[in-house]
Amino acid sequence: MAGSDEEARYSRQLYVLGDGARRLPGSAVLVSGLRGTGAQVATALVLAGTGRVVLHDCHAASTADRTHQFLLGESDLGQNRAKASQQALAELNPHVVVETHSGELSEAFLDSFQVVVLTESPLEEQLRIGDFCHARGICFIVADAKGLAGQLFCDFGEHFVFDPAEGDPVSAAVQHISQGNPGVVTCMGTEDFEDGDLVTFSGVQGMTELNGQKPVPVRVLDTSRLEIGDTSSFSPYRCGGLVSRVQQPKECSHEPLRQALKEPRIKVANPEDLPRSHSLHAAFQALHAFRRDWGRLPRPRAPADAELVLELARSLGAQQGPLDEDMVRAFASVSAGDLCPVAAVVGALAAQEVLKAVTRKFQPLNQWLYFDALECLALPGAAELTETDCAPRGSRYDGQIAVFGANFQENLGHQKYLVVGAGAIGCELLKNFAMMGLAAGPDGELIVTDMDTVALSNLHRQLLYRSADISEPKSVVAAAAVQRMNPDVRVTPHQNQMGPATEMHYGDNFFRHLDGVASALDTIEARTYLERRCLRCHTPLVDSGTEGTRGHVLAMVPSLTKPPEPASPRDGTFPLCTLRHFPHTIQHTLQWAHDEFEGLFQLPAEQVNRFMEDPDFLKQQLPREVLKQVWDSLWERPRDWQDCVRWARQHWQSCYHDTIIQLLHTYPPEHDTHLDYVLAAAQLFAQVHRVPPCRDRAAIQAILRDVVLPPFSPQEGLQIPLIEEPAEEAQVPTDHRQLTQITQDLVQRRQELVGSEEAQAPLMEPIHFDKDNNVHIDFITAASNLRAENYGISPANWLTSKRIAGQIVPAIITTTAAVAGLACLEIYKLVWGCQDLSCYRDSNINLSADDQHYLLLRFQPRPAPTYRYGGWEWSCWDRLEMQGVGADGQVVTVQEVLDWLQRTHGWTVTMLLCGDDVLYDSKADAETRARQQARRLSENLEGARMVQQQNLELLYMCEEEDAEAEDTGPPLLCSLP
Repeated sequence: MAGSDEEARYSRQLYVLGDGARRLPGSAVLVSGLRGTGAQVATALVLAGTGRVVLHDCHAASTADRTHQFLLGESDLGQNRAKASQQALAELNPHVVVETHSGELSEAFLDSFQVVVLTESPLEEQLRIGDFCHARGICFIVADAKGLAGQLFCDFGEHFVFDPAEGDPVSAAVQHISQGNPGVVTCMGTEDFEDGDLVTFSGVQGMTELNGQKPVPVRVLDTSRLEIGDTSSFSPYRCGGLVSRVQQPKECSHEPLRQALKEPRIKVANPEDLPRSHSLHAAFQALHAFRRDWGRLPRPRAPADAELVLELARSLGAQQGPLDEDMVRAFASVSAGDLCPVAAVVGALAAQEVLKAVTRKFQPLNQWLYFDALECLALPGAAELTETDCAPRGSRYDGQIAVFGANFQENLGHQKYLVVGAGAIGCELLKNFAMMGLAAGPDGELIVTDMDTVALSNLHRQLLYRSADISEPKSVVAAAAVQRMNPDVRVTPHQNQMGPATEMHYGDNFFRHLDGVASALDTIEARTYLERRCLRCHTPLVDSGTEGTRGHVLAMVPSLTKPPEPASPRDGTFPLCTLRHFPHTIQHTLQWAHDEFEGLFQLPAEQVNRFMEDPDFLKQQLPREVLKQVWDSLWERPRDWQDCVRWARQHWQSCYHDTIIQLLHTYPPEHDTHLDYVLAAAQLFAQVHRVPPCRDRAAIQAILRDVVLPPFSPQEGLQIPLIEEPAEEAQVPTDHRQLTQITQDLVQRRQELVGSEEAQAPLMEPIHFDKDNNVHIDFITAASNLRAENYGISPANWLTSKRIAGQIVPAIITTTAAVAGLACLEIYKLVWGCQDLSCYRDSNINLSADDQHYLLLRFQPRPAPTYRYGGWEWSCWDRLEMQGVGADGQVVTVQEVLDWLQRTHGWTVTMLLCGDDVLYDSKADAETRARQQARRLSENLEGARMVQQQNLELLYMCEEEDAEAEDTGPPLLCSLP
């Protein structure tokens, strides 16, 4: 059994950090500087479960800090920033010790930390502390955000050893191993193996000498064969086994900050980005010098101050190669600004480096990273902003006004935005929106919708929730948290799923009323639906997504960018004969165990309740299997807990003994998980039948000693399919006599139950599989591993079984915070009303990237494609619109739609469609065509889905006029009353 509180809370993060996460509770990290970047670093570390986080800041919180410091409230103004942030951070995770320090950062004080992070320190202090940390082997990080740019530096010492592996170990199921020199392993796919990889073997039957052997090198022969060492003296291979790549630890070496400033190693996504990063390297040093000389940062949009920074950058001689002077001026002109999205990106990346330092998981940054969104200054009209436009107002938004001006801040307050999803990314977006003041004006509106409730597993990455919020609606709790951060934001929570079933709430008029949509959804189907709605209604959309350390941001701007390609959901299905009789991977056994769960604890209970509640249940000509399922459930109904244990033991016997004996009889071979299974199965069976369970393993063992099972004899001639059979071929002929007998028996049984104390309403409790329920995972893990043992498949541990069976996406706070920050930078541009494609950026991040891969990649979106139809060029965003009501006040007929297209565009339509419904087909016979043409749209579309729509989207095909034209023209939106 597994499933501790720690695993329940951090399970998604454990899938990212692996065993290295076990080091977090024993670590101590100093975060110096509690403005926006420091707050983001500290929040991520506390949520992630770092043992001790010490906050350092010598300054008092001010109104301007609230532009980007989301931990501060109105009552905290005037207090020390670290002390004011302490309580809010401590509430995030009761397992983390959060302390404060407002004194000097002495060497004696620093010596107690594994990692030191500086976010608001002058360069002189960075150099002093950097020298000490390098000498003492303390991992040292500098993270700084200024205006629209950020800087990150890491020094993890000269001999830092780390585990570079990402995700599950590369492995493949073994199909055969030859005896020879060299031996050849035939397996299920070798695409992820490379020549020279070291591998180990497990679960091999026959050639057991390979199991537990030291790692051996392989050579990839082709897509299904690996060459290993000498196997000529080994036993013959029989079956089973797994070959797994062994990831060897690696070592990196870092220079101290003093040296790295002079000879910087800068991480870039593309070589052409290096000159820009070198210019930013010089610009940040020049900014330190300006602040040392003048005691302040350059005034916003003050050309004289920007020129002084540029002169300092030139005189420092720190740049490598030519200096991009325009970029240095732009950087300096807004360097006094504070933007929550920029702080979120830089702080999240810095926090990930801290996690690398503590867990020794993934390669650390080597050694500098520069990030900027200075393309925002190219927005139309932004260059004309003056020092007066960007001067402080004594407002909480002064840091944002310093970059975009006061008028833009007012415009932010007028926005009407929808956030779909209040999970990890949704929480970060809402936090950023509160700091930005989005929808904080008198006519602003921020709607957040999520149908889910807060769970324990959310708390390590969804910062708006606390333990007390578990089981509460996410959207309601999130909206209340936004209000606490910024009472002016007009936020409304909804608890609806975004999909066809809720189009009465979220119709076309709703979407057209919005200024934009921020998507934080976690399924492909939901994302595709939302993208389609925004495309149809010309509503801007920013989509964000993460998986482990990887994430993306995509801006969908009406008439400007190419909408995303429709994504295909992952197909995780396997042939039934593979699952039932011939599994060869742990995924097969886990899917089988998941199906077992539904077939034992959900579906029978649902059918029994229908049988008891619906008098017409037996009149529905149901298959014999359904009726037998109901009969068996009523017949085996337990009286007490002991009956549940006996049932579980009997089911174990059937699944893991009798069925396997039958399989071996039909296909002869050329061969404390048991108690876990019985306990989990008995608990679930008891819950289904509303019997009080018992979790005393000793008592269960006593019951099992008294269970007597009849011997099993294999059936002669039983057919077991080797391949998947078509459904029609697999059907068993109906035995009508047996069906009649079962029906009569069920009628009698229901009469016996009605009126008795047993006849509860409902009689049974269906159990739906919940990936966060430990008993459910206990059953799945035990069932899967027992079956894996039957077939010589290497078992999976509790956490791995939970991830695969629950289809859990690995997640970590650092990735979600960075992605949300990048998304909000694009929302700035949408609010500005930018129609210049070159100003927008799509983003991909990979926070576990090694030296050969990008960590952060930002690029211009693809332009909206055009196509020819009917002699005209159209954009993918183009729509035709017509009123669905004729001059007589009636809904238009199909013929009137055809006439409108002919009259307006000169097109002769050959087919008219609405979704899958054919409204008109010119190839139909004359009588059918006449009937189609005469029908009104409302008559054609009487389904519940269509009745809810006020704007129907019609597709059509016309007589060919252009050989290069598309098959269909721009969709026709027809407005109904």
